[in-house]
Amino acid sequence: MSIKKKDNKNTTEDINTDTLLRPQIWDDYIGQEKIKRNLNIIIEAARRRKEPIDHLLFYGQAGLGKTTLAKLVSYEMNAPIKITSGPTIDKAGDLAAVLSNLEEKEILFIDEAHRLNRMIEEVLYPAMESRKLHIIIGKGAGARSISIDLPPFTLIAATTRINLLSAPLQSRFGATFKLDYYDQKDIEAIINRSAKLLNLKIEPEAITILARAARFTPRTANRLLKRARDYLEVNNESVVTQNVAEKTLEFLDIDKLGLEKQDRVLLETIIEKFDGGPVGVNTIAAALNEDKGIVEDIYEPYLMRIGFMRRTPKGRVAEPAAFKHLGKNPPQKLL
Repeated sequence: MSIKKKDNKNTTEDINTDTLLRPQIWDDYIGQEKIKRNLNIIIEAARRRKEPIDHLLFYGQAGLGKTTLAKLVSYEMNAPIKITSGPTIDKAGDLAAVLSNLEEKEILFIDEAHRLNRMIEEVLYPAMESRKLHIIIGKGAGARSISIDLPPFTLIAATTRINLLSAPLQSRFGATFKLDYYDQKDIEAIINRSAKLLNLKIEPEAITILARAARFTPRTANRLLKRARDYLEVNNESVVTQNVAEKTLEFLDIDKLGLEKQDRVLLETIIEKFDGGPVGVNTIAAALNEDKGIVEDIYEPYLMRIGFMRRTPKGRVAEPAAFKHLGKNPPQKLL
């Protein structure tokens, strides 16, 4: 009996498409104008001094462009970049291996930096401040500490949960930038740019529909556009029209405001089981059979951003707008 091998063509194509759509030069990066202006000053000053830029910390919700910004800083500084993430650095030795192999003026980008443990952070402190790598060789009475000089380098860290980074680590970054959600106009511009890169014809009405459902996030906007392209191909159509955009959201089970099934289930849980709240996040997580962190980091930020939920000292409360969106009548206490 022969076993059919899994075709990874679609997965590879998606990765290649993501690379294509990612801005490669500074002028292609849409949105976050204040951050771009401030970074331009830091970069230009470092170039004039012929020094590596200071360590940078980017934080904000997933998909807002933190990795892209790090790569653009690398491009502007004409410096190589080494990319890793907090979960992959399990031991101090892992970080020591990465640091000891850095080249002069190289950029080390650590994504999900909040998942670094405290022992790893202790190794970072002297590396960031004095470019020293302190490591211990051996165990017990025979253990000894050695210090290795590191070349001038820049650490760029990104996190979705800055509150989980220790204060000593945060204080060692020369600049910290919060990436905010994008506005509708910028998301529409991103979709329009991506459509051109994908050689897709798209109507203005379709851009508006996809942008409204993109949760103010470039990554989501590009994902919706790629699925619209899939719909075109399967149905032998040539233009992303308003109808195509609506059908794309329909088969993805996403409503016009970008709420996915689990978002709606969360709101319905608060509304139907707890009379609109207040209800604790642990109770919500248990009712959804989800991890508390997923509820706090994935679902809640967008629902609060669009005014469907708020956090109170007593727990989470569904707003009247959420009731209206789901076709339900809010209780008198919320009116």
